[in-house]
Amino acid sequence: MSYATHSNASAESTSEETATENETVGPEDTTAGRRDVVVPLRVYKAVSVFSTLFAILAIVVGFVTLDAATNRGTADLAAVDPLVALVGLGVMVLGAVVYAFSTRFRTAGMGPDGGETDG
Repeated sequence: MSYATHSNASAESTSEETATENETVGPEDTTAGRRDVVVPLRVYKAVSVFSTLFAILAIVVGFVTLDAATNRGTADLAAVDPLVALVGLGVMVLGAVVYAFSTRFRTAGMGPDGGETDG
């Protein structure tokens, strides 16, 4: 997992940061065959925050729906509503897919996963 770090403590953006934020490269192949999407920092932050929130919400809603379909896991097999249970599982899978897709985004200063370390 890659993290963006900033050693600049000032709140104002420098011309280098502005140039980096405005730079959009697009899909990029890495050595592992993984296609990363290089986006400006603001887009990366928005994608990370909202996709994580959506994934968490989808997982919680999926578990609640599955719990309702199985009557808190105590229902007999004949009493389980399979349609509601499948909807719950589908919502959980959707949340996982959204989170996995969001990890493809990175900024220009971020290296690919499994790459160099700072130490």
